[in-house]
Formats: sequence, structure tokens, C-alpha cells
Amino acid sequence: MRKDEAHKPYRIKVVEPIRVLSRAERAQRLDEAGYNVFNLHANDIYVDLLTDSGTGAMSQEQWAAMMRGDESYAGSRSYDRFRAAVDDVFGFDFVLPTHQGRAAENVLFSSILKPGDVVPNNMHFDTTRANVIANGGEPVNLVADVAYDPTARHPFKGNMDPGRLERLIEDVGKDRIPLVMMTITNNSGGGQPVSLANLREISRIARSHGIPFFLDACRYAENAYFIREREPGYEGRTPLEIAREIFALADGMTMSAKKDGLVNIGGILAMNDPGLYETARERLILMEGFPTYGGLAGRDLEAVAVGLYEALDVHYLADRIGQTRFLGEGLLTAGVPIVEPIGGHAVYIDARSLLPDFPQREFPALAVANGLYVEAGVRGVEIGSVMFAHEDEAGNEVYPELELVRLAIPRRVYTRTHFDAVIAGGKAVADRRDALPGYKLVEGRGPLRHFVARFEPIER
Repeated sequence: MRKDEAHKPYRIKVVEPIRVLSRAERAQRLDEAGYNVFNLHANDIYVDLLTDSGTGAMSQEQWAAMMRGDESYAGSRSYDRFRAAVDDVFGFDFVLPTHQGRAAENVLFSSILKPGDVVPNNMHFDTTRANVIANGGEPVNLVADVAYDPTARHPFKGNMDPGRLERLIEDVGKDRIPLVMMTITNNSGGGQPVSLANLREISRIARSHGIPFFLDACRYAENAYFIREREPGYEGRTPLEIAREIFALADGMTMSAKKDGLVNIGGILAMNDPGLYETARERLILMEGFPTYGGLAGRDLEAVAVGLYEALDVHYLADRIGQTRFLGEGLLTAGVPIVEPIGGHAVYIDARSLLPDFPQREFPALAVANGLYVEAGVRGVEIGSVMFAHEDEAGNEVYPELELVRLAIPRRVYTRTHFDAVIAGGKAVADRRDALPGYKLVEGRGPLRHFVARFEPIER
């Protein structure tokens, strides 16, 4: 354990009661939910690791700042404080607040995409991919091949393959690529970071072709911490210094502030191009609200302004990533295969390794996620064939290379006792893996079907 991981940098001031249902009750609730944990009631969950988005605990400084919220429709003081923090950390010329990250994505892509365009990313996550498709574009993943090997211990498995980007630009032409995007950290591939060297190279390639380079910056602080920890020459740098170096390489960003903004609601769209800003501002007014509130209350802007800095505190980050490592190492010890090295915001169970003979058409990651809820009252999320399988132009089903169950850790919420319960649940699922049923889809379609789908079990 690193020295800065040895002590928890906060203490608990407010508590929320939770309950534990019996195993039989959990099995009944899952049946009523159509075997999709998104449809479960929060009251029926013991440890909720569905997402780290908007589920964290805010600090006393954030709650105090919210009391200053200026709810003026236009030109509020809260926007000024929000803008000052965003400028200081990210440094873009133009900034638009949004109510969350997918709203920032929709405003951006509806402003910059035209039908037939191609958007390269290291790996698109669900709403990013869906917003590209909804606005007439084609999402293309160009992550380095090592990302598809769950046991490879490469320090930066989120990196984009520069050669594949160059070939894509040559194949489709730069005029069909309105922007190159990088997700930091790489959520779809196991919460894996991207190195500054790779960011620098992708930025160079994009700019050499006159293509804007954007970052999906949801977990920028965690990525900065991994750079500090793993990339030569950065150990003595602060996360804020590293973050500024990252964003200096980009022409714009989207961000769900519900992650490394440490808030329950909020998002950011920023850029340097004045023409794109004018278009995006018009879209924002239509979709979200006036440019100085963007769908947020003044108090939410205040909380973001504080949270952006708190997320960059090295002691907080050490504790945050230390929690993830504790959970991941515990699952490995219990015989549960996970994506390695352990990422930042979540531990990802490797369902294909756990269930090697399980056909993808029967959704192995869903089987593991459902098993974990029944065994331990723990809710994770499937990141596999439910989320990413799709039909090609010939009507054939195309399955993703990874079948994962993400256990996303809310910030400053759970203790090691809760993680011990998750580990015990993971072991129970592994011990009875041969009894896990497959599933067939009975309701839900499209790139976001995983949010609303319903299933029926298939006995194997």
C-alpha cells in the first residue's frame, strides 16, 4: 500500500439506512424486474454498484456552497464561480453547462455531425455511441488490441491505436471525420487509463489532418492519478498539473460532472472553436436552457465548482482508487476473474472467463450480474452483448469481444464491510457458475436497450 493510501481522508457525518432482503425475496424481485437489474427498486439493493454517476457523497464544502446558489435565469453569480473553476482546470475558450454528460454529447454531436460521418474513439460508451448514431454518424472503436485481453497488465490499456486512426482517416477521408474523441478513463474497456504520450500522439495526428480533438473527460482526475502513478516523469506532478497538460492537447471536451465533478447532477461542454460554439449555444438553448445555467440550478453549478477541485486532491484519489483495488484483489483471491490491471472507478468481472462455455447469444454477463444480485443483494451492470451486440448490414448478430460485469464504486459512500459482502457474493456466483441460466430477450431494442430490456431465463 502506498503511503498516501494508508489513511482515509474523510469521516462520515450523515448516514443513510439500507436493508438486506432474503435470498428468496431477491429472486422474486429479479423475476418481477424482468431479469434486468435496471428495473429493480433501489430499496431492494444492499450494495448498489450499478454506476458511479451521480451516486457519490458530496462534501461539507459542496453543501455549504450550494447555499450560495444564485437562481437568476441569466448571468448568475453561481455561473461565474462555475466558469472560473472550469477555466482554471480545463482552459477552453468557450464553456456551456449541461444537466449531465449525455446532454453535452447530444448538443455537441447535433452541432457537428452530418449523416454518414464517422467518429473514432478509443472505446465509445453506451450514450456516446447512441448519440453518434442518433445524429447520423458511425461510431468506430480504435482502442489498442491489448484492451481486449482481460489479463494483460499493460499500464495504459485505454490507449488508442495511432496506426488504426491514420488508416481510418486515409480510408474514409478527413472530411467524413468531424472530430476524434478519446474517453478518459476508458469505461467500456475496464476503467483503464490513457497515457499522456498516447494523448499527445493522437492529438498530433488529428491536428495534422485538421480534425478537432475532443475528450470525454468524465473521469479525468482518475486518469491524471494513473499518469502520476505509472507514466515516467510524472510522479512528482500534482493531478491538477497533469490535468492541465491533458486538456492543453484537446480542442474541446464533454463531461458528466456526476463522475469526477463529485456531484449528483451536472455536465460540461467546452471548446475553442467560436463557430462551433455559436451553433452549440443555439442547440443548448433549445435542449437544455440559457447558456449560463444549461439545465442546472445555481446551487448545482456551485457544487460542481467545488467538486472539480476536490476530485483532484491526491489523498482523495489514493483512497478512491485504493477502494477499487481492495475490491478487485478480493475478487481475484476468491477465484473471480476480472479485467487487469484494476481500473479506477470500477472492477470489471470477466464473464467470458468465468463462463467459458456460455454462448454469447444467451448473455453470459447478464447471467453473472443477475447471479450477484440473487446471491448478495449487489447490483452491478452488464457491459457485454446486451449493451453492445448489434446487427450488421446483412442482418447478422455481431457480438462484442468483451463480456463484462461492471461494479462501479460510488465516491465516498461505501466501507470495506460492504466490499467484503461483494467479494463473498462474487465467490458464491463463481461456486455455482454451472447452475446459472442463460437468458433470451423478450422486450427492448436499439443501442440503449439495456436500460429498459426484459428477459426470460433459459435453463441450461
